[in-house]
Amino acid sequence: MSAALPRNVLPADAAPPRAVVHPLPYVSKNSVSKNSVAKNSVVKNSVVTEGARPQLPAAPAPAPAATARPSPAAARRRRTELLLKILAPVLGIVAFIGLWALVAKGGSIPGPGATFDAARAVFADPFYRNGPNDQGIGWKVANSLGRVGIGFGLAALVGIPLGFMIGRFRFLAGMSEPIISLLRPVSPLAWLPIGLLVFKGAQPAAIWTIFISSIWPMIINTTVGVQRIPQDYMNVARVLNLSEWRVFTKILFPAVLPYMLTGVRLSIGVAWLVIVAAEMLTGGVGLGFWVWDEWNNLKVENILIAIAVIGVIGLALEQSLLLLAGRFDYARDRS
Repeated sequence: MSAALPRNVLPADAAPPRAVVHPLPYVSKNSVSKNSVAKNSVVKNSVVTEGARPQLPAAPAPAPAATARPSPAAARRRRTELLLKILAPVLGIVAFIGLWALVAKGGSIPGPGATFDAARAVFADPFYRNGPNDQGIGWKVANSLGRVGIGFGLAALVGIPLGFMIGRFRFLAGMSEPIISLLRPVSPLAWLPIGLLVFKGAQPAAIWTIFISSIWPMIINTTVGVQRIPQDYMNVARVLNLSEWRVFTKILFPAVLPYMLTGVRLSIGVAWLVIVAAEMLTGGVGLGFWVWDEWNNLKVENILIAIAVIGVIGLALEQSLLLLAGRFDYARDRS
């Protein structure tokens, strides 16, 4: 009787086990071709054409921003500022008229009522002509503005380019500095006899006085503007070998324009001040001579009207130039 062998050990003379082969399922040629076609169609549909962008889902539209309502405190503060902006000038004018009426009770000057009645008569026909020296207030204003325009225009044509050159060239600045320092403090009326002597006429003498008095603010402010340009700008222009015209148009003029407009605003104020005094001495049709003529006729009401007209025109000139200067405020535009 033979000994028992372990379960997993075969006897030496036993035949090796035969591999069991399972039959494969039958696949026809038609089914193979159909599967390949379907696979190709899937591949074609999944490939993105070269150069075409994949279609991304549209981003959701942003929700409209909720308009923030100002707080009650901010709205109250805005109303207070607006009220003060309107009410303060009105109260100032009322206080001035009240003080004027109080002073007029002494009899030294006409009161607001008498001046208002005279103003209605003056402005009833502002453009009448009864002779070379008897004309309406409209012609007086036009003649004074014409003299100021000519004298101020000549001062701008000379003073602004001269300021650019003085600020641009150090040697010229050294030459002109003592002359400007010497002539600028001279009173405007001191130049009037020189004009009468040279030009032999009252009208050119008045224009000369306006010219020589209003040229200094434009020269000084333009020169200061040129001298305050950063040196780096000029170094870049030198490296790029820019011509003097290109330096002027691309660097100097844009940088100096605010300074130049400040000088123009100061000059127009000086010119409007000088014309009244010059016309008092030279005569002719104008606001200054009208003030002197009404003083000789002892019509103080018309003198007060002339003072008001001079002030209103001067304020209008200054505000218009301030508005023009604000259009070229580059620092405000950047903020």
